[in-house]
Amino acid sequence: MISVPPSQSHALKQWVAEMDGVARRQDRECFMRIYDHFMPRLCRYLSGLGAPPVVAEDLAQEAMLKLWNGAERYDPARSGLGTWLYRVARNLHIDRVRREHIWVHAQDVVDQAAEHDVQQDSLAELHAEQVRLRQCLGELSAAQARLIRMSYFEAKTHTEIAKELGMPLGTVKSHLRRAFLQLQSSMGEQR
Repeated sequence: MISVPPSQSHALKQWVAEMDGVARRQDRECFMRIYDHFMPRLCRYLSGLGAPPVVAEDLAQEAMLKLWNGAERYDPARSGLGTWLYRVARNLHIDRVRREHIWVHAQDVVDQAAEHDVQQDSLAELHAEQVRLRQCLGELSAAQARLIRMSYFEAKTHTEIAKELGMPLGTVKSHLRRAFLQLQSSMGEQR
């Protein structure tokens, strides 16, 4: 069992109590304390996923609305409030990307991230994952790293990448697939 420092334990209990107030009494003050703490963090997180600032704010607002309307569904035994909210925000971002038809073949990456999200309970672990990903990206050739960034982080289609780089579409697809397999292998070796 993971031990939680007393200060974090107190914070976790505070968020559970705030969520209980929102779920049972629709307590606006409890909600505003949650909102004030998490709203800027959600905006930064969504911006890091590639959402423009205005879109990141809209998605964060929508995540907070989901919290208000669905507070009774939050289960503190399954995850911390931050983890739950980040997962809601990430899912909203994914839905937005899919609606805008800029979704690329990253479903495997999203599925893997979802599996890891269930196991991750802290932002420190998420940060470690991001550092590991950056290190693995650094081990790729410059061309492979550029393709991965364009496809997965900038959410460009294969056709857009081919046009921008002046490469045949088939070449982009095959190079991207090899780059992704190499990245996936590197990430697996570092676990």
